[in-house]
Amino acid sequence: MFFNNKNNNDKEHEDLTRIAALLIHAARIDENYSEIEKKIIKRTLIEIGANTENVENILVKAKKIEENSNQILDFTKEVKNMNEQNKIKIIETLWKIIYSNNEADIYETSLMRRLTGLLYIDNKVMGDIKEKIKREIL
Repeated sequence: MFFNNKNNNDKEHEDLTRIAALLIHAARIDENYSEIEKKIIKRTLIEIGANTENVENILVKAKKIEENSNQILDFTKEVKNMNEQNKIKIIETLWKIIYSNNEADIYETSLMRRLTGLLYIDNKVMGDIKEKIKREIL
């Protein structure tokens, strides 16, 4: 769990909101933000420490942030600072979102290539995660 305090202080809430914005960005990049993707995002937020009662509020704020931002750099700082295990969890979630409709388009794969560098993820590790998620979902 990334955040140990289930009461989410202001900094933790802000970090969760930015992480959610990144996940929402991945979900919306193909112009089809589905309920399946929203459920994946909610589940991940809870797994990394969001209070169940606050998840909807986090998603509303994250959606506004994502809509008003023109750079993914705004969302990657919190993920970049996570420990390796939690960073992998977010990467897995991103691939789950992308493959939730059984395919990855050029915009989604381009996003993941950019995130590989921004989050300091080794190309092989990224590829292994992608293949693992594809096997699970497809």
